[in-house]
Amino acid sequence: MAKKKLFLLYFVIFSLFIPAFSFASVQDSLLSVEGIEFSESADTAAISDVPSDLVFSESPDTISQDTVKNTQNLAVKATPEVKKSLWGIFLAGLIGGFAALLMPCIFPMLPLTVSFFTKQAGSRASGISKALLYGLFIIIIYVALGMIITILFGSDALNALSTNGIFNFIFFLLLVAFAASFFGAFEITLPSSFVNKMDAKSDKGGLVGLFFMAFSLSLVSFSCTGPIIGTLLVEAASKGERLGPAIGMLGFSIALAIPFGLFAMFPSLLKSLPKSGGWLNSVKVVLGFLELALALKFLSNVDLAYHWNWLDREVFLSLWIVIFGLMGLYLIGKIKFSHDSELKFLSVPRTFLAIVVFSFVMYMIPGLWGAPLKSISAFLPPSATQDFDLSAGIANGSPTHSDGKVKKYAEIFHERGTPKGFDPYYDYDQALETAKELKKPVLIDFTGWNCVNCRKMEANVWTDPTVAKLLKEGFVMAELFVDDRTELPAAEQIISAYSGKKIKNIGNKNSDFQASKFNSNSQPLYVIVDTEGNVLVPPSGANYDPVEYAKYLQSGIDAFNTKK
Repeated sequence: MAKKKLFLLYFVIFSLFIPAFSFASVQDSLLSVEGIEFSESADTAAISDVPSDLVFSESPDTISQDTVKNTQNLAVKATPEVKKSLWGIFLAGLIGGFAALLMPCIFPMLPLTVSFFTKQAGSRASGISKALLYGLFIIIIYVALGMIITILFGSDALNALSTNGIFNFIFFLLLVAFAASFFGAFEITLPSSFVNKMDAKSDKGGLVGLFFMAFSLSLVSFSCTGPIIGTLLVEAASKGERLGPAIGMLGFSIALAIPFGLFAMFPSLLKSLPKSGGWLNSVKVVLGFLELALALKFLSNVDLAYHWNWLDREVFLSLWIVIFGLMGLYLIGKIKFSHDSELKFLSVPRTFLAIVVFSFVMYMIPGLWGAPLKSISAFLPPSATQDFDLSAGIANGSPTHSDGKVKKYAEIFHERGTPKGFDPYYDYDQALETAKELKKPVLIDFTGWNCVNCRKMEANVWTDPTVAKLLKEGFVMAELFVDDRTELPAAEQIISAYSGKKIKNIGNKNSDFQASKFNSNSQPLYVIVDTEGNVLVPPSGANYDPVEYAKYLQSGIDAFNTKK
């Protein structure tokens, strides 16, 4: 059932944004996944579908009171993370909406639509009220689109998208197609007969007419807004938040609706708008470069989870340097696309934007030799994937412990997943066994190949000297990847007592452990336990303040020493 819902979700998203391609010049540039094979372990769904081995001897029904108490604390702490995620989706939608305003399909319509309201209404007050209703209907239409995605599929199917290899690869192809559309290879259009019918209904008076005017704007502008909406919905859906698509569309539609109400209230502002021209197509092309850069993140997700080893950190950075370098050259007029008009001179905004882009390119170049690049670390593959690193003097952990014990799964995670300078275990049972020998608490780090916030924590917080010292000297670390697709030996593939699902791979195992033991499926999650597996302090999510995170770590050490 989960597989069918996932396929249906992809089909709806894809059909919404690519219903009819009208190719201008390239009719055979179809994207295909032929030849790409995924193992059956890619068919994962939400946390309930990714069970894991019960590495605790006690069952979920016999968890200690301390664990239950702290799990309740965790539920309280998880709520702000969800709110932050929804706020991020809303802001992304808002930015996307303002970007859509500068598209050639929408920007010229602003003065025309507002003038229509002010002239046809009979009075200024009536014109303002109609323009505001028009903006309200725009919001309703786009939010309804987001709600359809949410209602049809719910959070379970949406959650699966963030770690599912097939869909991440499909999203990569989808965003590449959107970028090609913005570059002028083809236009994404809706059937003209459907658009004409909706436009005809907009001639009706009253609220019905206003609604269909707003609907017609949405349809007519689809060739420009479609890729932006598609990217936004892909991003919102892949976050796994139930309300993500609706919240994203709310931000997008508010940004579109604001100008209509604002210019209806103050018509004189229309005179200050810049004239339509070739600069509008330049906005599309710049967004095309951004779509292409974002597409690589989805490909990186698949590459990491399936150990293809295509996009190591320096390869990823090289591609971004080329993409943004081409964007800079485009901004200064050194390269042109088919729909571009002649650039006779550089405007001031274009010049400043070119400076920003070229500066960003220069900022990324040292990353090819191992520079941390903290401001974009969340988007990059883990630093451990860097093959050529001038900071190699900071040794990575060893696949064997100091007592000669071989770390389980070290061959999978040691070289590509572990931040440099740290020496964690990758199996909880083994970490707990070592903690008993060393008489130290265990820090469980629930992480993932595709976890953006995990990369940000590792690059910006774990590198703090105080935090790094506490992690290395105060704990036995257990780094548990929840989205790894390495299949477990047949003897370890069991049925989870928590979810009733079969454990197939390492990610399944760690995901179910996190859900059954700590009532959470978000990453990163940091849990400090004693040598018996009892939670010492309330678990913590991402905390980007090194001082606060160090206090959290110290509190776990103090709690452990108190219990001795």
